[in-house]
Amino acid sequence: MDEPGFRTIFEPFRIHSVEPLRLTTRAERREHLRTAAYNLFQVRAEHVLVDLLTDSGTGAMSRDQWAAIQHGDESYAGSPSYFVFADAVRELFPFEHVIPVHQGRAAEKILFSVIGGPGRVVPNNTHFDTTRANVEATGAEALDLVIPEGLDPTSDHPFKGNMDLARLEEVLTTRGDDVPCVFVTITNNSGGGQPVSLANLRGVREVCTRFGKPLYLDACRFAENAWFIREREEGQGDRDVADIVREIAALADGMTMSAKKDPMGNIGGWLALDDDDLATACRNTLILTEGFPTYGGLAGRDLEALAQGLKEVVQHDYLRYRIRSTAYLGEALRDRGIPVLSPIGGHAVYIDARRLAPHLDPLEYPGQSVAVALYELGGIRSCEIGTVMFGRRPDGTEVPAAMDLVRLAIPRRTYTQSHVDYVIEVCEALAERVDSLPGYRIVDEPRALRHFTASFEPIT
Repeated sequence: MDEPGFRTIFEPFRIHSVEPLRLTTRAERREHLRTAAYNLFQVRAEHVLVDLLTDSGTGAMSRDQWAAIQHGDESYAGSPSYFVFADAVRELFPFEHVIPVHQGRAAEKILFSVIGGPGRVVPNNTHFDTTRANVEATGAEALDLVIPEGLDPTSDHPFKGNMDLARLEEVLTTRGDDVPCVFVTITNNSGGGQPVSLANLRGVREVCTRFGKPLYLDACRFAENAWFIREREEGQGDRDVADIVREIAALADGMTMSAKKDPMGNIGGWLALDDDDLATACRNTLILTEGFPTYGGLAGRDLEALAQGLKEVVQHDYLRYRIRSTAYLGEALRDRGIPVLSPIGGHAVYIDARRLAPHLDPLEYPGQSVAVALYELGGIRSCEIGTVMFGRRPDGTEVPAAMDLVRLAIPRRTYTQSHVDYVIEVCEALAERVDSLPGYRIVDEPRALRHFTASFEPIT
């Protein structure tokens, strides 16, 4: 007899401990917004009911990860915990050199401070915010080469994170001497959590080999990307996710990793690569900025927890639940007429704020307006991925971003389906009054990564 098909999304875990949430009133939240200068990064976490600001470091660790913490060895040099961690990384990503760091942007900072510099250009399918900032901080240019479908929020292309191979070849033909490496971000966060196909990665590898350029991965959502390959790419449906990950790794020369995403950590990351000379230069920078190469700014207990998380994230039961539960939220919003980026990504649902609030000009920051309204209305914290985050160019000019999105990022193993149903209700209520939303202006901002600390005010 065939297995019956049930509609319920079944969480493949039981809740072991709980954390209280504090309910707030709308009047209280209005005051919290004023205090935070309408920047949701500046709102105190205890004033948030459902926190979908990011999936980075916000997930729940498992029983076995907490147990692994007890094995942490805090020796300054040569800790056994480092070798447990490095072996777990190499089980999926068999690079010679594994350099731990406290989070992904530290890996980016170290790598680009060594290979970047004025006049250099780093092609990527799409750089995320910290990647772009670390490239540009060296004076180099961060160049996005995603396929055209990746810039169309309504396209249902199954691999909208793919690199445009023709454009990559053109860049390497015309500016090859300026390119220290090629990057591919999996999944493509700035483009809506969209995956990159195995066929496209093979194509990028072929172009890089032909032009003699190393290929690096920004791989912090590697397991979700591999699951999409298994589900969507012809000939991949019977493969084990871990084997797909190994093939992805075999196509690259190195990687940066924020282990606060798919590796299930609350902190941590790494830089991994095969180039001996580059690894030496990066380790020297690591010692200057992060710590000794066998701890890299992390405690031994963190390294042990990450090693266990790498085993758990490639389990099919977990990934099936993870991708399906995210799709549940996106499909429910779409069914209620709320425009979302299609197809639904792995770690987040992206509301298309430009379509939801067409009365707002992109330079009035519709994404920020929708995000602020979601918090005021229901205590939901989300993140603008649009003109606030990407509209300021290195020369100081302001231009609309390709898309104005609001990311509802789902922390791993943290919220239940009733929390998600509440988010759906709040989004529906917002959509009914969206015509009344004001635009916003920036009244104070830093030179880089302005979305973290900028101050806003509504346009009245």
